[in-house]
Amino acid sequence: MYNAYNNYPCPNYRNMPWYNPDMVHSMRRMYSSPYPHPMYRPYYINQYANQLPYDVTSHNVRPERRPYPNNNYSIELLDYGPEPFAVDINDAAEQNNSFRNTLWTGNNLQLTLMSLNPGEDIGLEMHPDVDQFIGIEEGHGVVRMGDNEDLSDFEAYVDDDFIFIIPAGKWHNLINTGNEPLKLYSIYAPPNHPHGTVHETKEEAQAAEH
Repeated sequence: MYNAYNNYPCPNYRNMPWYNPDMVHSMRRMYSSPYPHPMYRPYYINQYANQLPYDVTSHNVRPERRPYPNNNYSIELLDYGPEPFAVDINDAAEQNNSFRNTLWTGNNLQLTLMSLNPGEDIGLEMHPDVDQFIGIEEGHGVVRMGDNEDLSDFEAYVDDDFIFIIPAGKWHNLINTGNEPLKLYSIYAPPNHPHGTVHETKEEAQAAEH
């Protein structure tokens, strides 16, 4: 006696078009389904793809970026706080060429973009009452922290998509060790700079802080 697991005789359903890999897409087109997977998509869907709000012709269905034609993302880099705000932080950080540019300032938090030239550093500093979160979006460098100005407690090499956190009261510095600008964003809690702060160069930032 044979069953479906035996090679011979072959079960009858194996001889039907449904099981033939070359036929499965043609057969599925006759029976439309709401699922986005190509196997289950109606054959006519590609004809109307440019009229739909989603890119249904790809396997990963996601909304298009409506406000920015051709996905060329660009915003005016100014302080949008304390109003509700959404942004592609990777594109915004890469767009910024200023040493420091505040993008959002509220009562309890501040988002700042920074760009360090090759060999440049943020500068040795310490914030007594401010926790700081930094995310690297482009370039690489080294971050050092410590309880004293010698920064001997912590050292790490950071690259694209790295983040690091600076607790309040820690001396710290970030140095661009690459050959290209180091693009990053920094979150202060609470805010550390006045609303709308823009420093085009490190020298300008140091002059404003002293």
